[in-house]
Amino acid sequence: MARYVGKKSQYIHSLVPGQPVDDIFILASANQAQSKNGPYWNITFQDSTGSIDGKIWSPKSLEYQDLESGQLARVRGFVENYRDKNQLKVDHMELLEATAPGIDLADFMPTSRIPPEELMEMIEDLITEHLKFKPWKSFCKKVLSDEEIRTRMLMAPGAKTVHHAYAGGLLEHTLQVARACMALCDVYPNLDRQTLLVGAIFHDLGKAWELSGGLTNDYTDEGRLLGHIQIGQDRLEPFLKRSRNLDDSFKLHLKHLITSHHGEHDFGSPVRPKTPEAFVLHFADNMDAKLNIIDQAYVDMDKKGQEWSPYMRFLERNVYRAPATPSHSKKNDEKPENQCLLPLKA
Repeated sequence: MARYVGKKSQYIHSLVPGQPVDDIFILASANQAQSKNGPYWNITFQDSTGSIDGKIWSPKSLEYQDLESGQLARVRGFVENYRDKNQLKVDHMELLEATAPGIDLADFMPTSRIPPEELMEMIEDLITEHLKFKPWKSFCKKVLSDEEIRTRMLMAPGAKTVHHAYAGGLLEHTLQVARACMALCDVYPNLDRQTLLVGAIFHDLGKAWELSGGLTNDYTDEGRLLGHIQIGQDRLEPFLKRSRNLDDSFKLHLKHLITSHHGEHDFGSPVRPKTPEAFVLHFADNMDAKLNIIDQAYVDMDKKGQEWSPYMRFLERNVYRAPATPSHSKKNDEKPENQCLLPLKA
């Protein structure tokens, strides 16, 4: 395993077809496949700005026997365009030690644009603003002040690959879902604003244990065996038991919100929503996930000057960037900014 001295200078978000590459990346995934010309490696390379698929073709592929996700490597090759996507053709690759001089692990971990500590403060501001019922406020503060829970939430991703799949992604998604729920309470005032907010804040808590985060960001044994809905319920249960001033009916409603937030059995929900608040949480959760997927697609489209995305498997369609209506408060030549999304840090 080689040792590397130097500073990373080429980042995935800026790579263009035809560009030679000589830099370090993390192997987000690596698997062998077979072609008529012999075995080859399918690799997804990653850094803090995104990911790119790569290939090591035969006979060069025979030099690499044990490639695993999470390994760092110095990669030499060039970028080519394949089916409207950048792909890295590897000419040579050296595996590196993560502790080698010149390597900063922050270069390889995608992170939310807003620091996780600030996202947590925004969530706590929502608690201060909207939770007037003292048992609910006390419950939330005790959960979020737990050292293990807070530490895990600060760096947890929101998913493995599909949406918010970066450090701070869980808090970013949680904040956006909570904001959406509070906005809908203004439209539908009969909703139980306070229980809904608690459900929004903790609906994905289990993801902090379901996913490993870090350089590999894979499912943990607990995540594979239980899933984040059950894990979240298990982590909250001791706090609920100690909340003697909280009526059992409120506790039951919170559990239902968390258990049903995927909406349908086909989407992994143990039960379907059966209260107005559960419907709202499901729709807010689903909406934020899909808008984050589209927001990240727009980043790639803007780099290529495209109006249409490639086919997106998780949305089952292509997406279009429609021209934005000019604002009277902006100059006509200014590009309107999206104020509701928190895009991936470039």
